[in-house]
Amino acid sequence: MKKLILVFLVALAFSCGDKKKETPVTTTDTKVEKKAPVEDPNVAVLTIEGNDQMQFNKKELRVKAGQKIKLTLKHVGKMDMAVMGHNWALLTQDADVATVGNAAAMAKDNDYIPADMTDKIIVHTKMIGGGQTTTIEFDAPAAGTYTYMCTFPGHYALMQGKLIVE
Repeated sequence: MKKLILVFLVALAFSCGDKKKETPVTTTDTKVEKKAPVEDPNVAVLTIEGNDQMQFNKKELRVKAGQKIKLTLKHVGKMDMAVMGHNWALLTQDADVATVGNAAAMAKDNDYIPADMTDKIIVHTKMIGGGQTTTIEFDAPAAGTYTYMCTFPGHYALMQGKLIVE
């Protein structure tokens, strides 16, 4: 009986050796290469962030006159729009930041864009809260330096910068 078991174990050892038959595996997976979207050189793609400390991450943006602009505003903070809302408003060259900012504080029902000063605001995003993003598209104005600001009450003192159009 011991010889039979020994013969069985030896046979088992030889049959489990290195000479395994492998079944070829064929796959029909086709990998589709994802290409990054082709950006139009005639479009200036800009991103600016606002945070819970009432700050934009950029104090200056540059574009070419007449260029199409795609601007994205990201609120990287956590606070709700009612407490720490942000927008991005581009003012005309003759607009006074403090005058627009003070008037905006009284325009809660109009997303803090004063209805009687729309002639001083070239373009603006909607108001957003923490974690939100908004994007606008517009044509760059004539060459010059323009102020941009957040019109949420009191934010204009810290949240402003320059759009330089070349």
